[in-house]
Amino acid sequence: MRATRHAPPLLSFTLAALLITGHARASNEPPWVAPETEPLPQGIVSARILKADQPILASPWEGAPRRGSAALDVHLPIFAARRGPGCKGRFLSIGPIAWVCEDAVELAETPFVDAAYRAIRETADGLPFRYYFVGPDGSFAYKKLHAVDIGAPDMQLEPGFAVAIVEERVVEGARYGRSHNELWIPMRDLGPARPLAFRGEEIKPDAPADVLPFAWILVDKAKVFSTPGALGKVESSRARFERVPFFEEKNVGGARFSRIGEGAWVRSSELRHATIAPPPPEVDVAAGEKWIDVELESQTLVAYEGKRPVFATLVSTGKGREGSATATPRGTSRIWAKLFTSNMDNLEDEGATRYYRMEDVPWVQFFAKGVGLHGAFWHRSFGHVRSHGCVNLAPLDAQRLFFWTTPRVPAGWTAALPSTHDVGTVVRVR
Repeated sequence: MRATRHAPPLLSFTLAALLITGHARASNEPPWVAPETEPLPQGIVSARILKADQPILASPWEGAPRRGSAALDVHLPIFAARRGPGCKGRFLSIGPIAWVCEDAVELAETPFVDAAYRAIRETADGLPFRYYFVGPDGSFAYKKLHAVDIGAPDMQLEPGFAVAIVEERVVEGARYGRSHNELWIPMRDLGPARPLAFRGEEIKPDAPADVLPFAWILVDKAKVFSTPGALGKVESSRARFERVPFFEEKNVGGARFSRIGEGAWVRSSELRHATIAPPPPEVDVAAGEKWIDVELESQTLVAYEGKRPVFATLVSTGKGREGSATATPRGTSRIWAKLFTSNMDNLEDEGATRYYRMEDVPWVQFFAKGVGLHGAFWHRSFGHVRSHGCVNLAPLDAQRLFFWTTPRVPAGWTAALPSTHDVGTVVRVR
């Protein structure tokens, strides 16, 4: 998903700040920074974060490049403290190339978070929250529960908008849900999003080096013929998203057919088969560097380690013509920001024919300005173009790739930007 170029997307606070400050300044130190660290009070070992998505800076001064953001109430380790401009207290080192102002935290003797802790954990269906869609009559959202259905709403929700519900309460017999964005909504106006079981395929090390030995059925019911050609006997059928073997492809009478077994052929137009591609020059092949290849023609994604493919799946890319505002741009980039979730909409686009808003879109990885990889729970069109520019993935696939790519999101963080020691994974769109 991506907003149009007429207006920027209304994204989460974290991403908006990352877009503004992430690459805005060089990492040179300001005219004055205290050269030495200061001792902490006896027993202090952690800093409790006091607000959601607290900015984490790459250097100890106000306006330094962003390094990421931290989750509310998490206890992060403190390694050093030093004075710096823009912070009444001290800047606290909470990790490699990671600083937070003391004014935004509470010093604590509480042990800091375990290194394996994640602000949002992996789930069995790839969805970090319970998502709901606003019904055909729309709804209103309120900041205070006691104001729901009584006071003036704080936000109007249009039909089809999506929200992530983290809490439910019953008041005078009516059920209300609190969204992750801290808004209360009548549950009668919401319908649940259904999880999708589809997931991509792990590729074994001994798989053929030149062709992937599997494909996916693209249509609801694909006829399986005994010979390559529509005149062959129909032996059976295969269902949408079914993984099938792939052996070869033949052109018969101007139509292409793919063999998926002994005496089993389907129309090539009714399946998706990812192709193997050489790595771009940006990838360190000798070191087995991870990278991602998105093929627009087949609507597939293949993840590699060096030259070896390790994972493949279906995607949905931008539905616009090449070069348009909603097309996924071709080219090679590196992931420049990773966020567990981000709000995405086009509410500021006055020329939009239809407005959308999806709260807490999961597993977001931006690689070309506002274009990124992310999970999509609002459609099942994987294998077809569908998005507003981003590379949509089934939630399980987006989750899998999020924890495979770099930069790594440290314990207790909600977002991370690359550093010189933890660069972003290469993503090529072709």
